[in-house]
Amino acid sequence: MSRVHLDHNATTRIRPEAREALIEALDRQQGNASSVHAAGRAARAMLDEARERVAGALAVLEDEVIFTSGGTESNNLALHGVLRRAGGAARLVTTAVEHAAVLAPAEDLASDGHGITRVGVNAEGRVDLDEVFEAASAADTALVSVMAANNEVGTCVNVAALADKLEGLAPAARPLLHTDAVQVLGKRPLDIQALRANLVSLSAHKVGGPIGCGVLIRRMGTHLRPLQFGGGQEADLRPGTENLPAIVAGSVAIELAVEEQEAFAERARTQVQALWRGIRDGVTGSRVLGPGLDDPWRLPNTLNVQVEGVDGRAWVTRLDLEGLEASAGSACASGSLEPSHVLMAMGLSRDAARAGLRLSTGRTTSDEDIHMAVDIVRRTATSARKS
Repeated sequence: MSRVHLDHNATTRIRPEAREALIEALDRQQGNASSVHAAGRAARAMLDEARERVAGALAVLEDEVIFTSGGTESNNLALHGVLRRAGGAARLVTTAVEHAAVLAPAEDLASDGHGITRVGVNAEGRVDLDEVFEAASAADTALVSVMAANNEVGTCVNVAALADKLEGLAPAARPLLHTDAVQVLGKRPLDIQALRANLVSLSAHKVGGPIGCGVLIRRMGTHLRPLQFGGGQEADLRPGTENLPAIVAGSVAIELAVEEQEAFAERARTQVQALWRGIRDGVTGSRVLGPGLDDPWRLPNTLNVQVEGVDGRAWVTRLDLEGLEASAGSACASGSLEPSHVLMAMGLSRDAARAGLRLSTGRTTSDEDIHMAVDIVRRTATSARKS
């Protein structure tokens, strides 16, 4: 059976260039990058080259690139690193539609006495930046964390505009700004200088890199408390021997994703529009969740569809049996029976929030994949509704 993968927001196939870099790094690495002998120095050179590659692609300083195991660790390091260092009852301001990699550490911080404010969103998943600013203006706010693009419905946030607002506060009262930009990388322009966020989380496997390589961009002058202790790697913030092959391969994937972003976005936008037209014309009661497809503040590759009377998670199983790989909400929660917290925050009932189907295209998605996906969605929608 031919299969169609339209779950690229969860992960995407490693690209040939990254695979080649991974294998070469495995063959070349003989030492620990922290060792001072020849093999260690060679490993250090590979690590430095990877850091330079990422810094060049993102137009940041090499010292601002912290390698982690992925977006989840980057988010945890950002939130815990700021709040634990601030101590006391320092407050975090975030939104109700963040990824679990932000909401879960926020809950952990709350259990330790830190104040947490979650700003709601409208029916398109859009957060009001004035509300975020108002919450951030509280005297004890240490960090504001707002994702640059939602992984479920594709709603994007003007992080630079939020930074503008925060810069209106007195320096002593101005909280740090973090953004989870995992879904933006390679899909929309990512100008970190223009964002003016202190901390930016990224993940290589979303753009054709291997699983196990993430990045936290920590702008100069931003101080964090590490999550773990025991070594001086990654500017004393991420102890342990670096996963050098994954880092090398991930840096190649990130560099190529930035180079190809504009072309990918154009193709993805066309494919998603064709996908929606096919579903709309063939499945009664279907509608797009999140911003309209012509909205400039949405991910070009992401389509979240609700069909009246269909349970999204049951539908995902039927689709899989027919050869289409999709998801109902975030991949991290796709095995859960709970409705999407994102869709509920957008005002949907619990039953309606179970009916969202996320389809996301990637670098390897072909036009034929789109035609096959439309056919499978149409065939299964009726039976999924009857169950």
